[in-house]
Amino acid sequence: MVKALVIISSGDEKALTGFMWATNALKYGWVEDVEVILFGPIEEAVAKGDERLVHWIEELRKLGKLPIACKRLAEIGGFETSLENYAKVEYVGKIIAEYLEKGYVPMTF
Repeated sequence: MVKALVIISSGDEKALTGFMWATNALKYGWVEDVEVILFGPIEEAVAKGDERLVHWIEELRKLGKLPIACKRLAEIGGFETSLENYAKVEYVGKIIAEYLEKGYVPMTF
């Protein structure tokens, strides 16, 4: 069965699509596993507590998943501390490579 690596970058409505797909894929067993990485403008929107996005993060948490957000972008943007309320904040370059090596199929939103 397929494993998906959902990389959400967009800070607009496209991000909602990524969150909805990841949540439903986990909830309904569409794939074996889903990992979610926040990488780009989405991080600042989440750090500011955008309710449209935070809702989906809470849904993922209920399913046992916590998104991973890029620490370097959060450091540059000055919102690392607030982002930690919603995601695990780590340097994601190597993490993405490791998921690809494990056979996860990347999906970007």
